[in-house]
Amino acid sequence: MTPTTQLACDLIRRRSVTPEDAGCMDLMIGRLEKIGFRATRLRRGDTDNFWAVREGKGEGPLFAFAGHTDVVPTGPEQNWQHPPFEPVIEDGYLYGRGAADMKGSLAAMVVACEEFVSEHADHCGRIAFLITSDEEGPAKDGTVKVVEWLEDKGEKIDCCLVGEPSSTERIGDVIKNGRRGSLGLELTVFGTQGHVAYPHLAENPIHRLAPALAELAGEEWDQGNEFFPATSFQVSNINGGTGATNVIPGEVQVVCNWRFSTETTAEELGQRTRAILDRHGLRYEARFNLSGQPFLTAEGPLVEAAQAAIRQVTGEDTELSTAGGTSDGRFIAPTGAQVVELGPVNATIHKVDECVRASDLDQLKDIYREILKRLFT
Repeated sequence: MTPTTQLACDLIRRRSVTPEDAGCMDLMIGRLEKIGFRATRLRRGDTDNFWAVREGKGEGPLFAFAGHTDVVPTGPEQNWQHPPFEPVIEDGYLYGRGAADMKGSLAAMVVACEEFVSEHADHCGRIAFLITSDEEGPAKDGTVKVVEWLEDKGEKIDCCLVGEPSSTERIGDVIKNGRRGSLGLELTVFGTQGHVAYPHLAENPIHRLAPALAELAGEEWDQGNEFFPATSFQVSNINGGTGATNVIPGEVQVVCNWRFSTETTAEELGQRTRAILDRHGLRYEARFNLSGQPFLTAEGPLVEAAQAAIRQVTGEDTELSTAGGTSDGRFIAPTGAQVVELGPVNATIHKVDECVRASDLDQLKDIYREILKRLFT
């Protein structure tokens, strides 16, 4: 078993279901301190975080690896081929919760730094780790709090590599160089409860909402651009009614979400939505929740270093993409940092029998090490 795979197994054995860290950070910090990193633990609420830095010998960028030790719940463990927190390598694949998302990446980051420092102890610039146990949960006390702490200290990350599983079919075939924004809406539409046999004495909020909802679903919010697809709108939940078949409900609740490009803003989406609801004469309450702004690192030293490192290690070119959900990169990019996401194949993330090809973790470690060489030597 290689050092990267061994460390991944050691991390997987720790039952760090969000927001628990279960000792993963102790393991990482112990390894990093041995090669000259100085770590600061930053517990916020029920969330463990740490920031660790290795100072170089001269001027250079502040480059940070970012990631999370927490994992999503396993679901019924009897549905797994192997216990989810007892890592197993079978037919070349490492099985266990977090193998792909993202304990495999964390292991690759640490071992890449160990190898790089052994060869380049006098590197320029600073290498850092920003690690949280609150990425898979509400993300209220994790990376966002560490970024606030860094801002208060006047620290600015120049480049950040987030180890989210970005690859689709083979390691490094896709880099996420940006993400769409995410805007949520909790909408309550009010009517008047009554008997279904006497509709003239009631007002059915479901009937009133339906045409407005159809208009929202059919709206062209923007056309996207060369980096982002068009903004999308989806309804995820509708709830209304008393449970009885003969009662017109007094209200209906709807939960919606926009994944939006840089061609629009959360404020514009909110204004246009309210205009549609008002045009249909609805009585409503609308609670918008912005969980992330769109961000983009179109070009620059980090993207170039990642592309070149992938080409050197795998012999193949990579695709730049902004598809997918949100990540903690949304908290780091607004500080002005260049941000990319580069990690394992994402085919099994959050699934039963989550796994990653064990050899991919060593390739990922090599890619990370080559990125460090290109940025710091």
